[in-house]
Amino acid sequence: MLPFTVELKVGASVYEQLVYAVHKAVVSNQLAPGDRFPSIRTLSQELRINPNTAQKVVTRLVNQGLLAVQPGVGTLVADLPEASPKERSDLLVREVEQLVVEARRLSLTLEQVVQAVNCHWSRLSEVRPTVKKEHEADTEDPFE
Repeated sequence: MLPFTVELKVGASVYEQLVYAVHKAVVSNQLAPGDRFPSIRTLSQELRINPNTAQKVVTRLVNQGLLAVQPGVGTLVADLPEASPKERSDLLVREVEQLVVEARRLSLTLEQVVQAVNCHWSRLSEVRPTVKKEHEADTEDPFE
């Protein structure tokens, strides 16, 4: 199992999607400095991608300084300075655009979208990283 999340979408470059997923995992601390990064073989087998594509991804991430190769140890997540708010915000561009497109397709208003985001933000804020709390108060879902 991979230590980060990636959902490969048809029609988009697997290479770019994977590089983006690793960037997102590093910036969001899903992958922490010093964590072992999967081998080329593991990446290609888990994601069912060509090993050459996996190699290109790792090479690019090493060149960008996100990963470091240590002989005898393997590939590790590099020790990076904390991401700036702009870097973290930039990771949401695709998701926000997809949300807006889908909301407009469903003829939702901006207020309904904001309410939905607030609702989900509140629900997720009640959850600690590894332990879920019982949901004490039902928050009205604007889509129900």
